[in-house]
Amino acid sequence: MHLGNIWSFLLCWLAVRSRGGTLVLRMEDIDPDRSRPEYADGIMRDLAWLGLDWDEGPDVGGPYGPYVQCERYDRYAAVLEAWQREGHVYPCFCTRKELRALASAPHAEDCGPAYPGLCLHMTGVQREAMVAQGRRAALRLHWPEGEIVFDDLFHGRQSMTWEACGGDFAVRRSDGVFAYQLAVAVDDADQRITQVVRGDDILHCTPRQIVLHRLLGVQPPTYAHVPLVHDHEGARLAKRHRHFEVFRMRESGVLPEAIIGYLACRAGLQTECAPARPEMFIHSFRLEDVPRAPVVLEADIADRLLKLSASARCSGR
Repeated sequence: MHLGNIWSFLLCWLAVRSRGGTLVLRMEDIDPDRSRPEYADGIMRDLAWLGLDWDEGPDVGGPYGPYVQCERYDRYAAVLEAWQREGHVYPCFCTRKELRALASAPHAEDCGPAYPGLCLHMTGVQREAMVAQGRRAALRLHWPEGEIVFDDLFHGRQSMTWEACGGDFAVRRSDGVFAYQLAVAVDDADQRITQVVRGDDILHCTPRQIVLHRLLGVQPPTYAHVPLVHDHEGARLAKRHRHFEVFRMRESGVLPEAIIGYLACRAGLQTECAPARPEMFIHSFRLEDVPRAPVVLEADIADRLLKLSASARCSGR
């Protein structure tokens, strides 16, 4: 985990703890190319080191497990089978190359070109011919109803058409991998999630997930899409920012109190950057008071965190 991940998790942790709620840690590992058991272990180790705990999750269990998506494939498959019978999803034989060639299609911000429904009205004979050619099908969700409207705690009222959301989107890839959108919506419904706190880079995905909740017959959670963390040049933190990874900072001598104290200061929870523990802010925290602007890290952030760590050692925190 890097500082941007910790920022989002800290705000989620405080939002739950300040209201006496239940914090759920879920491992979203449906993509076999990007998920390994050691990554999950590293996430839990980093969070525990920072003093950020959870009430339900892969290691502690809970009433709505399993909390690891790769153990829930049967559930996702059952949902898709039901939706196929009801006519909500359909096979799509379009390849990535063919979709990339749709340059003239309407473009949805963050979602890419809206899918124009090329496979929506294929007949059974046409589909059988595609299969006979060796073409594998993804499954796409069709939603014919109008705009999707929801309120976000940070971004206010959001209203998007289905086309603006990217049109009919894949809920299962042609290689059989379930889509992130499907998995998180089914998990949110099954695990009784009532509030989602996450980075605002996921805001554009939310209308799709709300539609999936409607098809599941459940009330969608409320959403709070918090600002992201950027490096000093304004680039959003990502996996390439290896020097901002928690375990690397831990190995360099940075203490957890330094990281929490710094992020708490940037969230407006304390007036100056001083070492702190997460529980210090539970009773005063209000998610609505978190600044709306992205967090831009200073160029010398590593030195700042080391100085805060030295201060924590001197004060005995």
